[in-house]
Amino acid sequence: MPLVYQQNINASTKLGVWHLAESEAFFSERIRIQQPIAHPHKRLQHLAGRWVLTELFPEFPVSELLIAASRKPYLPENEFHFSISHCGDYAAAIVSRVHKVGVDIEIPQAKIEPMRHKFLSDEEQELLLQHPHPPMQLLTMAWSIKEAIFKWYAEGKVDFKAHIQLLEMDITDDQFAVTCNFTKHHPIKLVVNGIFFNGNCLSWLVTG
Repeated sequence: MPLVYQQNINASTKLGVWHLAESEAFFSERIRIQQPIAHPHKRLQHLAGRWVLTELFPEFPVSELLIAASRKPYLPENEFHFSISHCGDYAAAIVSRVHKVGVDIEIPQAKIEPMRHKFLSDEEQELLLQHPHPPMQLLTMAWSIKEAIFKWYAEGKVDFKAHIQLLEMDITDDQFAVTCNFTKHHPIKLVVNGIFFNGNCLSWLVTG
């Protein structure tokens, strides 16, 4: 089916989410698999994520994608900045000609609750308690925000609890904007935006 969510963030940056309802053959017409993926659904997610890149920018050179040692896809010439995420039956991508970007999509699940101490400080947990949204939804949002920053950073070895702190949250209905401090090297203030839709939490980050 077509994109179920799309946003032109600025003149050079686009975001999109695809709901997987097609067979692998549909995506294989345009997308090739660069490394073996045994699990059929994971292979479908892989293909759909790259498909979204070409939906957002038809000229995106998806055939030139390479896989880094970290298993993340990249373009050798850096013609586009991009990030891909998938979860369940959804694949998300963000692409920019100018800006550094990150995206993450998650399905809220109860299993995240006992994990909260592993990726959130006591102060962050107190911050989440100030909002009336269901705790599972807020915890998923916090994890998704940190995943989006991790993908934006793109160099690995990030401790979600030590290197990323949630500072301020603006949550209105199904939309949110969260100010964070990223301290992997020197402190950087980042604002991650997102929405809750179709049972998912979608977070994205654009800088530069």
